Amino acid sequence: MFDCFLGIGYSGAQTPLTRLKGLQVYAARPGARGAQRWESAREADRCAPAHWNRREVAERLRTEVLSGTRFLAGVDHGFSLPVAHFGRHQLNAWPAFLDHFVAHWPTHLDRVGVDSVRRGLIQQPRSAWVSLQQKTTHDALRLTERWTASARSVFLFDVQGVSAKAAHAGIPWLKWLRDEVGDRLHFWPFDGWQVPGDKSVIVEVHPSIFRRRYARERREPDEHDAYATVRWMADMAARGALEACFQPPLTPMERDVAQLEGWMLGVR
Repeated sequence: MFDCFLGIGYSGAQTPLTRLKGLQVYAARPGARGAQRWESAREADRCAPAHWNRREVAERLRTEVLSGTRFLAGVDHGFSLPVAHFGRHQLNAWPAFLDHFVAHWPTHLDRVGVDSVRRGLIQQPRSAWVSLQQKTTHDALRLTERWTASARSVFLFDVQGVSAKAAHAGIPWLKWLRDEVGDRLHFWPFDGWQVPGDKSVIVEVHPSIFRRRYARERREPDEHDAYATVRWMADMAARGALEACFQPPLTPMERDVAQLEGWMLGVR
């Protein structure tokens, strides 16, 4: 079904052009016993260590889609916000959410970071941003986060792990990719729970669910999260169990919520 699997350990630090140690990409082919670290374009050109930046990761995914590669990419950050946010801002679908989010958090722009938006250092609809922060408690969880023991709220900033910062830095790049490649890319489950066989697919993952299944060896923690993600997806495919992961046992009402909030692949 897929030509390759990608595990992306994400980081929301600094700006989209900052090369970040916490931003790691690993790839595996179907049937392969291991996974290989993807080099950034700068690293490949210079034959010297050079970390990825967020823009490069998005551009590489676009290139793979347009070249016809059918990949399944697991990305380690939240793809949406709790359903209460949709009601508060009269949003009825994920594409509308993306437009609304990027208007207030333009963290895809070259010199804009999450912290600069939070501190009001850039021009943006300030009143709406204040409303979003003040009316949402820091412990607000999406349904998929409530189904795990370790996931944190996408609003919980300034703590170790910075999952909120990664989400607020990464969501605008999901919209960018969607705008760039259109329906050649399937964002699960927002574009449907059934995964098409002729498209690349991007899913949200939570590496702590499966990172202990694989020996860490000499990898740094961020590297191992990306490695474990891609190994788990490839393993599930080899066992014939991957398709079931796209159909978590949710009630119809829970599915409606998850199609707004998103779902972590592997949470059941």
